[in-house]
Amino acid sequence: MNDSPDSSLPAWRRMLSRRAIVIITMVVLVIIVIALIIRHGRQLEAAAQGGRGGPMAVAVATAATGDIDIRLPALGTVTPLATVTVKTQISGQLQQIAFKEGQLVKRGDFLAQIDPRPYQAALEQAQGNLRRDQALLANARVDVKRYQDLGAEGSVAEQQVATQKSLVQQLEGTVATDQAQVSNAQLNLQYTHIVAPVAGRVGLRQVDQGNFVTQGDANGIVVVTQLQPVSVIFPMPEDKLPAVQKRLHDGAVLAVEAYDKANTTKLADGTLQSVDNVIDPATGTIKMRALFDNQDGALFANQFVNIQLLQDVLKDQIIIPIAAVQHGAPGGVNSTFVYLVGADSTVAVHPIVLGAADGERVAVASGLKVGDVVVTEGGDRLRDGATVMLPQAATGAAAGAGAQPPGAGNGKHRRGMGNHKWGGKPPANGAPAS
Repeated sequence: MNDSPDSSLPAWRRMLSRRAIVIITMVVLVIIVIALIIRHGRQLEAAAQGGRGGPMAVAVATAATGDIDIRLPALGTVTPLATVTVKTQISGQLQQIAFKEGQLVKRGDFLAQIDPRPYQAALEQAQGNLRRDQALLANARVDVKRYQDLGAEGSVAEQQVATQKSLVQQLEGTVATDQAQVSNAQLNLQYTHIVAPVAGRVGLRQVDQGNFVTQGDANGIVVVTQLQPVSVIFPMPEDKLPAVQKRLHDGAVLAVEAYDKANTTKLADGTLQSVDNVIDPATGTIKMRALFDNQDGALFANQFVNIQLLQDVLKDQIIIPIAAVQHGAPGGVNSTFVYLVGADSTVAVHPIVLGAADGERVAVASGLKVGDVVVTEGGDRLRDGATVMLPQAATGAAAGAGAQPPGAGNGKHRRGMGNHKWGGKPPANGAPAS
């Protein structure tokens, strides 16, 4: 006999009761999960607001006055002022190679020697012919004088005197020809001693010692590339040309900086040397040439470098970090703004108009004044009227944050979490907008 209270119930009712218990249990579990999710979301929101509605920690910077460099970025190619293929001007056996590959040479330095013996013999032969004909000319001139004296006495015919004068003129021409042959032989002998035509770096040799070289050798002996000084040719958009031309016409010397391919390491400092006379219609650019001393040899021929052309310097600008600039529509209108920190440590959405940028700094054309404090880090979690917690500048609790109380800007504020002094003049390390 079964004493269970449910034993008297039909089987379908017992099954229905179990299902109801399961459903009720699942509903309770779902409600608990939803409650936990809502609670966790509120905790996250509170944490984003500084925890339990408290102020949010941010980094700030103070607007200060300083100079802004207007830089024009470009990609340039290192182009030597002279690239000379050293070729022989005579034929002969290459007896000596006097340079090392990659060596820096000066103009006139000895590079190679061609067998001089055939040309020395040719010179001596030409000098012998010259001496012989000079002797004949001297004798003919003596005969002319003697015939002139005899002709005055009537002892010889006048025709014979004229013939002797003609012979002197012929011998004078022969002597002149001999002198030219001597000069040519001396020049050929000089060509056997090959020297550097320009100062620069020699490349890999194109022919080995012992080979027979001629004037028709296409590759020559070696290539000398001038690298000190060296130039960089780079294209510039045609709409930048009027401003550059105006500065040049005013007599300004425009500084140019060359950076490596990654645009992080400065290789050399130079100046703008010249501007091409035509604009390329296919690209809408004009070529410019900058000149670099390159005393340390950091620039190599055909090397690609990033160029920063310093077009102008804007004086006494109101400057803030670019990190402080926000873009969005906090009031329903797309605008550029900053979070301005008030005296009560609350922030306000403050529209601004930007000017020129230089690396991590940007000039503010309107909307801020010197001494205004703006948020540089943490602004993506702020809203208008939010309370913020400033770094403790007095005790240095947030070292390097550079916080200052509102209105205490002195033009040497350090950007939050960094070491940059705003209002100064940082090195350009990228391709800033202009």
